[in-house]
Amino acid sequence: MAKHIRKVGVLGSGVMGSAIAAHFANVGIPSLVLDIAADNGDPYSIVNGAVKTMSKSRPSPLYTTDRLSLIETGTFDEDSARISECDWVIEVVKEDMKIKKLVLGNIAEHINDDAWLTSNTSGLSLQEMSDALPENLRPRFLGTHFFNPPRYMKLLELIPTKDTDPEVLAELEHFGRDILGKGIVLAKDTPNFIANRIGVHAMMVTMNVMQEMGLSVEEVDALTGPAMARPKTATFKLADLVGLDTFVHVADNVYEAAVDDEARELFISPEFLKNMVANNLLGRKSGGGFYKMVKEPKKHVLTLDLETLEFREKQKAKFPEIDQAKQIDDPAERIRVMVGGKGRGSEAVWKMLSPSLSYSAMRLGEICDEASAIDRAICWGFNWEFGPFEVWDILGFRKTTERMREDGLALPEWVDKLYASGAENIYSDGMVPTATGEMIPIPVDPRDTNFNILHKNNLIRSNPSSSLLDMGDGIYLLEFHSKMNALGQDHIQMIMTACTEAENNAQGLVLSNPAENFSAGANLMMILMEAMEGNYDDLNMIVKAFQGATDRLEFCNVPVVTAPHALTLGGGCEVTMGGNAVRAAAETYIGLVEFGAGVIPAGGGCVRVYRNNVARLHEKKDLFPALKTTFETIGTAKVATSAAEAVDFNFLKPGDSWSVNNDHRAADAKQICLAMAEAGFQPPVPDQAIPVMGREGVGLCESVLYNMEQSGWISEHDHKIGGYLARVLSGGDIPGPTTITHEHMLDLEREYFLKLCGERKSMERMESLLKRGKPLRN
Repeated sequence: MAKHIRKVGVLGSGVMGSAIAAHFANVGIPSLVLDIAADNGDPYSIVNGAVKTMSKSRPSPLYTTDRLSLIETGTFDEDSARISECDWVIEVVKEDMKIKKLVLGNIAEHINDDAWLTSNTSGLSLQEMSDALPENLRPRFLGTHFFNPPRYMKLLELIPTKDTDPEVLAELEHFGRDILGKGIVLAKDTPNFIANRIGVHAMMVTMNVMQEMGLSVEEVDALTGPAMARPKTATFKLADLVGLDTFVHVADNVYEAAVDDEARELFISPEFLKNMVANNLLGRKSGGGFYKMVKEPKKHVLTLDLETLEFREKQKAKFPEIDQAKQIDDPAERIRVMVGGKGRGSEAVWKMLSPSLSYSAMRLGEICDEASAIDRAICWGFNWEFGPFEVWDILGFRKTTERMREDGLALPEWVDKLYASGAENIYSDGMVPTATGEMIPIPVDPRDTNFNILHKNNLIRSNPSSSLLDMGDGIYLLEFHSKMNALGQDHIQMIMTACTEAENNAQGLVLSNPAENFSAGANLMMILMEAMEGNYDDLNMIVKAFQGATDRLEFCNVPVVTAPHALTLGGGCEVTMGGNAVRAAAETYIGLVEFGAGVIPAGGGCVRVYRNNVARLHEKKDLFPALKTTFETIGTAKVATSAAEAVDFNFLKPGDSWSVNNDHRAADAKQICLAMAEAGFQPPVPDQAIPVMGREGVGLCESVLYNMEQSGWISEHDHKIGGYLARVLSGGDIPGPTTITHEHMLDLEREYFLKLCGERKSMERMESLLKRGKPLRN
């Protein structure tokens, strides 16, 4: 069980210190942030200014800005004694050993007898820091390397010293995973630990290959991005994001400290990188690095010429391997295509990749104990889809090992031993190798739902877009698994089937999936094609079926818990709201965005958001606040940037909850579903008396729309869409105030959705989204 942390002390209010305090605030834990006193004026201006800046930062380090109230501030001079209030103290000062030891030494006397003390360092020796602490504090001291920004980056490396109490390490591991939502990797106290050691090496190899083969900046990023199952930031966009001065510092740290590293010379920064730092071309923080955004004559990106250090027009990279990879959805197959080709691109990819595989293998035992730790650190810290050893297996362990031997790359004894055993993979039957060649079980989080195992052993029903699975304990699981989980008729059919199966054979139903996004919305291409062909009867039936599916979820005879995550837009939002309870991922970006496609929500989104807003009214006689809020939320296509904000926007109800660790979301939803069933769940009934304003509400909204159009804020077509939305939310062309049924408001949703589908300008908006991925304001 994780230790109960009532308050956290954060030593240092810089970018990282403030962001760590913000993430503790996200999970409801107060913090005390200390920094040096300002030389002039208000002594608290440094620390208060840092905390205040967080409310304006984008992306925000906070789920909602009201969580700032959980962060207290102080100075080292005046408030160090207050550290005794804290159960965990995290030092986050400058990455300088002398300064860190000074701060830790000064604060040590104030730390209470049970508190943890950790240093957030990206690569300095934790043992050296520990040796400078009082002996009684050393067992409660270790390294905690949060990746920036802490709210969004999953990786937390824990680095114990020889003095760290194993029980403290275990408690902190549980707390980091279960409360902070982190992916925990145990690292050894070596330079740059795991992720930065392997990741920075890969970037340095890439820069060397670029120079050797005469590749451009754009070509390198094209070869090391999504085509290789890595983020769009690839290599040089990532360096710009991190900051080139920071990147060089991390590389220098390895060179200086890892004197026995066979690849040590690779960590010497190339001349062009040194020149960029010297000329303050540090990336985004300085306004430009490898790339620079300019706004004149129109917004576009320039690329740095590494010879002249002058910016030039961006050039498109052209490789047939990338063109082929773009047609492949399976990321593993994309990697095989990129590495296995005969062209210049594949040659470059192999030269960049193979030294990274070799280096990862050589570091096993030095930086961590087992191979999956390296893969998890890289995937969680650099957002790669696959770590080095997973890529090795994708390419074929034996074939890749043979090719690396032919190239003369260093390989450790454990690889030779595994090869000699006849092994076909590094990972085998849930086992993974250590540096001695011993195979041990892969560490497993017991609350992480393994969808692959459920598909193998517990599949109930399936179609090309969805599957119904048995989670055990009487709870069924409905999973969407189409591209972007864009909702179509297969999904609707499986929702209906899942509800019936759950009613007949289970205690409850959970909707969850492990895809990148829960659902990007309805299948817009299908809607556009039906509209362009004038198949309005068919479109009417499809929309009515979707409304029926979201109603089936809400009025099912067993509890239904929806568990969204990441992008949950349009129809995905409507499916989410159909559940009796929601257990979202904390990082859920949810909203009704149909307005951008020239239509209004028609899967129950209008009725459910309006109903949620009415439920929050203190005085039901005045409906205008509920109408106004719903009208603005849908009419401006608001998207909540966290599950907490989704409650504020009324996409989620006040009783809904979220999992900070996304891996726990499905299991947490299952527990909620079980609790509802055991409590004697009774389904709701369709509302027969939804209060609406009638024509008065329409008139109020129309006056707002008229003024906005006259002022140039919206177009004539925006006005038309807004007018139709007002009619739905007000109950149609009827006197008011009055009440209407749930079914009547669904009919209004569908009526005005179909009218808008017949509008040329709405079709143009759909087409723009499909072709360019951008909304058209016509």
